[in-house]
Amino acid sequence: MSQRDAVALEHALDHARQVADAILYEGYLLYPYRASAQKNQERFQFGVLMPPGYAQVDPGEPAASQTECILEPKAAAELTVRVRFLQLRRRTVLAAPGFGEVGSLRVGGTEYVPWDEAAEHQHEVSVLLGDLLSGGVEVPFSVPGGLDEEDLAGPDGQLAGRLVRRWQTLSGVIRLTAEQLPGPYGAVRVRLALANGSEVAWPLSRRADGLPFALVAAHSLIFVPGGRFLSMTDPPEWAAPAVRGCVNTGTWPVLGGPAGCAELILSSPVILYDHPEIAAESAGQLYDSTEIDEILTLRTLALTDAEKQAARDTDPRAAELMDRLDHLPPEMLERMHGAIRYLRPAGQEAGAPDVRGGEIDPAIAGQAPWWDPGADQSVSPETDHVLIAGVRVARGSRVRMCPGRRRADAQDVFLAGRTALVEAVLFDVDGQVHLALLPDDDPAADLQRSHGRFLYFGPDEVEPLGATS
Repeated sequence: MSQRDAVALEHALDHARQVADAILYEGYLLYPYRASAQKNQERFQFGVLMPPGYAQVDPGEPAASQTECILEPKAAAELTVRVRFLQLRRRTVLAAPGFGEVGSLRVGGTEYVPWDEAAEHQHEVSVLLGDLLSGGVEVPFSVPGGLDEEDLAGPDGQLAGRLVRRWQTLSGVIRLTAEQLPGPYGAVRVRLALANGSEVAWPLSRRADGLPFALVAAHSLIFVPGGRFLSMTDPPEWAAPAVRGCVNTGTWPVLGGPAGCAELILSSPVILYDHPEIAAESAGQLYDSTEIDEILTLRTLALTDAEKQAARDTDPRAAELMDRLDHLPPEMLERMHGAIRYLRPAGQEAGAPDVRGGEIDPAIAGQAPWWDPGADQSVSPETDHVLIAGVRVARGSRVRMCPGRRRADAQDVFLAGRTALVEAVLFDVDGQVHLALLPDDDPAADLQRSHGRFLYFGPDEVEPLGATS
């Protein structure tokens, strides 16, 4: 590999590592970030590989994951896998003088509480592609258990208690295989299986018993210098059948480097798009995936001083988060409110300075957004119509909702048979028709209309009832 290629690959790995780190700690702390919150009694929701023995408690919690992807390799290619995960370290609090375990202990201005901390681990395997094609490799790994004790001295210097952190021995195996695909393209299907083989030291009856032996937030980076992985979401036409034949269990592989890089796969326990990246507006990790960054930041800033202190006492990462948000500059908060990355003033040419003093990317200059009503004069949701059973349906028409003919979910049960008003007829970029509806009996219809929030149905999911006056 040339020095230039090596630098490019290292840049791609740094890019992917930022996203991988966000995955690693997604769900580690949940708002309001304190141990006493019910949400934080059951954490670690993504990419958890339980020990095999936990299947007797909950068969739905896997002990292994599998990643399959398609690679166009170069000659004598070498494939490297980095498997990453967190290991739970259970923190207990002991109080002096008897050093019995307690639910909390105040020493000075700090309240010490039991908590499940985490330690990062990474295991790397490199192998020639030829070895994978001739039978594959199996690489076991282990993480030794341990114990750490931290004395807590009171304001008078006397021993007030002790923090004890225990972590269990983990073991697992990384299995790598590859198979040559038929056809003239020379493509290869690469398979990575990651299995937790940890032996449990006590009987399991609940999730909390299994987590100390789990591989938490397990994911992997797979890279082949000079090779070309194919997108699993948008493969070339010739590779589409091979991509459909890939079996991914508990993971989803995406092209992990910056745009244009195909040497790297990020196999994630959460579904991502190709070339994911951390938004430029992000001020740092917020851990809790259930909220929009701006809303979560505002809610955290609204916590009382006592609640923020409880979060700081829970975990060092929570303490860092509280300090960061307490000192967040107003302009950073404004950036979270939204960003428009492609617009330019009317008549501005590519390469001309934009309103912030930068330059417009020539690759996107002149491209009108497809959803802009001015981008295509032939599209008008206000006046467009569609024929359903020979009846003209447009804005103002009334229909009966009949979901379930080609899709159904729990909400559809409550919509079936109800009547609705058509607010717009929409055509997407693939030519499909969608009806924007508001139920007739929705007491919040005016509010929904003002916010542009509608139910969307296909023409085959409604029955026309006629038009309103």
